Amino acid sequence: MMTSIITFVNQYPFLAVIFSFLVGLSFMPTVIDIAKKRNFVVKPNKRTSHEGAIPNIGGINIFISFLLTVFLFSFGIISQLQFIIVGVFIILIVGFVDDLIDLKATWKLIGELASAFFLIVVSDIRLSHLHGFLGINEIPLFSSYILSFFVFIVIINSLNLIDGIDGLASGLGILYCLFFAIYFNVTNSPNLAVSAYAMVGSLTVFFIYNVFGRKSKIFMGDSGSLLLGYMITLYVFEFCEMNAFHRVPQEYNLTAAPAIAISLLVVPLFDTLRVIATRIKKGTSPFSPDKNHIHHLLLRTGLKHRSVTYVLITITILFFIIAILAKNWSNGSLVLLVFILACILTYILWRIVDLKNKKNNK
Repeated sequence: MMTSIITFVNQYPFLAVIFSFLVGLSFMPTVIDIAKKRNFVVKPNKRTSHEGAIPNIGGINIFISFLLTVFLFSFGIISQLQFIIVGVFIILIVGFVDDLIDLKATWKLIGELASAFFLIVVSDIRLSHLHGFLGINEIPLFSSYILSFFVFIVIINSLNLIDGIDGLASGLGILYCLFFAIYFNVTNSPNLAVSAYAMVGSLTVFFIYNVFGRKSKIFMGDSGSLLLGYMITLYVFEFCEMNAFHRVPQEYNLTAAPAIAISLLVVPLFDTLRVIATRIKKGTSPFSPDKNHIHHLLLRTGLKHRSVTYVLITITILFFIIAILAKNWSNGSLVLLVFILACILTYILWRIVDLKNKKNNK
């Protein structure tokens, strides 16, 4: 019976979206109720714009619906996933503890590195190829580890930092996971497809409660954003490696796979780079919180939370379309194009904000 179910799911992995959505929908009221009773909430402060105490453990519901779906739909490979799941548990706990007591950056980094160890070293899911960038293809094992840990930390913290307004991190996450789910599906990687589709369903439930909920509103919290970052990093690694070693049908092989991944993640990656550079220029710590992120700048133009989320999702789609059209470019050329476009758009945004400020000061 179980074999028949697994075979059926492998043929139609998109069904994982429906299952994870229904599981998430059924568990969410309980998660919200527990959060309110246990005081797992965030209260208004100088860095927030919400009213009242809002539960901030939405990541727990994402985790429950995601994990149950993967267990059911990919039951046959659970033994292969065990160490990845250990990494997921670690990053979830790190995020949950950070939501409760606001961990110091050093301890948070240690937790992230520990979770990365189970993905990169133990499970051996890492970047081992530079796709011809600077004339380099396969790289030595030690260099592969260094690169993979660095990329892991960059992606996971970029998604953590972009989680600042309603629906942004989850909306972008749905878009990212949907792309990887479809790609893994058409390239005959059903287990990866099931995993990514499960994330789509889980994130969609959260998005609905986070954006449209009133009395039932909930935030993702670090438990959710770090979990999302972990899974996106896993998909990026697999996506790049599959294309580097031509483990996909020829018609789906993408020469500029790493650059395409960067283009897809351009909003959180470029924003993190810009914010850190700005903080260093001002002489402050790169880890000090502020209200200088891209969503904060868009809010200053007069846009509402939902509008900002929709704008950044639209920009992500446009960058991705550009990347797909340039899929056979060199990685360096495509990354340079994306970087220049991101700089131009950011400059235009700053000009709009400056004009808005001058108008308000008159």
